[in-house]
Order: sequence, then C-alpha cells, then structure tokens
Amino acid sequence: MNGLHIKALAGLLLLLCSPLAGCLGDAVDDLLPERKGIPGSLALACLQSDRFTSMVVEIDYEPGYKPMTSSTDMLLERLEEVCDKPNGISVEFSEVNYEFEGAWTADAVREQAWIHKSGDVMDAGELRWQLLFPEGEYSENGVLGVAVDGSSIALFGDTIQESDGPFGRPSVENVENSVIVHEIGHLLGLVNLVYTSPADHEDSEHPGHSNNEDSVMYWAVNSADLANIFFGSIPNEFDQDDLADLAGMADGSIPADDQLWS
Repeated sequence: MNGLHIKALAGLLLLLCSPLAGCLGDAVDDLLPERKGIPGSLALACLQSDRFTSMVVEIDYEPGYKPMTSSTDMLLERLEEVCDKPNGISVEFSEVNYEFEGAWTADAVREQAWIHKSGDVMDAGELRWQLLFPEGEYSENGVLGVAVDGSSIALFGDTIQESDGPFGRPSVENVENSVIVHEIGHLLGLVNLVYTSPADHEDSEHPGHSNNEDSVMYWAVNSADLANIFFGSIPNEFDQDDLADLAGMADGSIPADDQLWS
C-alpha cells in the first residue's frame, strides 16, 4: 500500500469519525490487507457479476431479536434492484448467543461477526454479507445500526424499540425496515465512502449520508431521534442520486476505490 493510498484511506476514516460516525464503525484496525475492508470495499462485488454470480445475506440474531419478515423481504428487494446476481440472492438465518456484556463497539461487532460467520465472505462465485441482531445497545447514544467493515453490519433492536414515536410517527416495524436498508446502503458504498459522486448530495455535517430527507441514506434514519424528525413515514428507498451513484460504480463510469477485489 503506497503513501498516497494510506493518506487517502486515513482521510476517509477521519470522515467516518465525524458526528454520528457510530453508523459507520471505525475500521482503522481492519484495513484492506486483513481482507475485512471498510464499508463499501465490497460494493463492486455486489453491484457487478464478473466474479460473484450469487449472494448470501447471513442473519445472525440472538433469541428474541430476529428481524421482522418485512425487513428482510425489503432488504432482498433493495439488493435485487441494484446488484447483478444472475444466480440469485438468498437469506440464511442463524440463532446465536454472543455472550457479550456491556455496550457494543465497532470492534466488538466486528469481532463477533467474524467469529460467527457461517462461510467465507468471498467463496468461488458467491458473495456473503452478514447482519448481526444482538441484545444490547451501541456505545454511542441513539445509534440504531452500524456498518463495521466490508461485509458486516449490526442493528440494535433494543434501541430500535425505544425509537417508537407517538401517534402519527414511524412504527418500530417502519424503523427497522428503513435502518436495515440504510446500513446495507453503507456496505454498497453510499454516500461517497469509496467513490466521489458527480451529484452534490452528501450531507457535509454528516459525512457518508445523504442531504435528502426523502432518501433512506438520510442521516436521521439511523438516529433514535427520528420519531421527532419524521411524521407519518420514514424513507426506505434509495433516491435517484443514490441509484445513479450505484449504477455509475456498476458500469465503471464512477471509479470505486479501496475494493477488496476488482
């Protein structure tokens, strides 16, 4: 890894430590040589079919924390909209006991993810991403989910339950639906994590997030305060700028950096 590459990666990691960086867990200890990568480092592996023609989304949940069917169905729908996987995308569920006490950190999520992975992230023609649904809360107050490396994210059901708002505000189901898509969006590289968008749609105050409140990548989607921000509904779809970024990375018109394969 040359000096320019290291400087560029360090700059990105500094952005990920900005306000609400909990959504993008600090990956400084798990750089590209260790094959874990940063959020977005397996974006092309999902968006293209050159090497990986199928994909598995592994859901590892503690007892009582299995995600709602509507959430996993929506996740599949969103991935199928943007990822080129001619042999399909499937979901595998596994009940686990992390035996973890205290507040979760990015390092703890990453460690537990790699302990419990049921298969290789990149195995022949199959790509594997992993979602953890553990008991407990994240160390940064109000964070609903976090992306910690190129293939692993976690959603914190206890905090999601607490985000339920008063009448007219998003329900717990709506919140979980949106947060699961939001965090997968980070694994896809949104917004500007491993590329530079030709559109000015990144929130300067919340790097890695959209400035459009109608995008699922809007920063507030991952905040427990969302019940005070959204009324009636919460976005669960990528907006046109998000989709254009993903399409550009897929066809090569938008260069993607720091990829674990290319």
